[in-house]
Amino acid sequence: MKVLIVDDEITGRKALEFFTKNFGYDVITAKDGAIAWDIWRKERPHIVITDWVMPNMNGLELCNNIRKAEGDEYTYIIIVTGRSEKQDMVKGLEAGADDYIVKPFVKDEILVRLKSAERVLNLQSKNIVIFALAKLSESRDTDTGNHLERIRHYSRALAETLHNMNNSPKEINKQFIEDIFLTSPLHDIGKVGIPDTILLKTGRLNVSEYDMMKTHTIIGYNTLYDAYLKSTKAQYLKMGADIARSHHEKYDGSGYPDGLRGDDIPLSARIVAIADYYDALVSKRVYKESYSHETACSIIIKAKGINFEPMIIDVFIKCEKKFALIHEIFKIN
Repeated sequence: MKVLIVDDEITGRKALEFFTKNFGYDVITAKDGAIAWDIWRKERPHIVITDWVMPNMNGLELCNNIRKAEGDEYTYIIIVTGRSEKQDMVKGLEAGADDYIVKPFVKDEILVRLKSAERVLNLQSKNIVIFALAKLSESRDTDTGNHLERIRHYSRALAETLHNMNNSPKEINKQFIEDIFLTSPLHDIGKVGIPDTILLKTGRLNVSEYDMMKTHTIIGYNTLYDAYLKSTKAQYLKMGADIARSHHEKYDGSGYPDGLRGDDIPLSARIVAIADYYDALVSKRVYKESYSHETACSIIIKAKGINFEPMIIDVFIKCEKKFALIHEIFKIN
């Protein structure tokens, strides 16, 4: 990963360069902000570590310029400063910096900051790839609007509310919340394997057509689980596979494809099931008009213990106003 180090003081610049190279990064250096700005436009480094006070262009000006020009290819910016006052740190973050290091710094602090930068950049890359994959299935159904955006925000709202409850399941943590936001848009990825004659049919599906439609859960699972096995077994891909396979399972065991019951259904799929069902109810389709938020909530609550887990229904009731707001924000007129 390419790192640009900017400092007008040669001692500080050389120290940062030495540490960063020893950590295995590809390092470029600049002795002031103006030179760094020119290098950034040509090289597009992933991470910039810049001093604050410099001639020609200071660190905050450099930060502002990068933020205005970076587009979709994000640059992680770390400000190095001797200023330790809170208002100075706030000023740096307001200029667009992601993190800061207060002088004098130590080697381990540099490594921690760089690893934080990598996590953010890797998450952004995963997010872009996953959302692009999810869009494959949505692109064949022009009637869904911002469905994927809504699903990920509904799912996160449920997971966050569940996390804050006293009896929250042990598997719910910050990583779970991050992963369900990332992977819930993949719930219908298997629809890429369903023929257009079935997927785009405006009338009711017959029995054989419906059986074919239901296979999108298996297709999605096989695709994502295979990716999980061929990767370093990234858990977010395992969660995506579980969601794709099981988001049509029902709490009483009457769902598909496996007829799972209760806690045998993966928690991530139990959450996405409510998110997906709510969105289907409040959204207009070629075969139905949209229901009001109040009607959708009533239908979902009546399915407590049948379609949906009682605990997650209770969570839904706690955050149903968030659902209405999310739908309004991402609504397609």
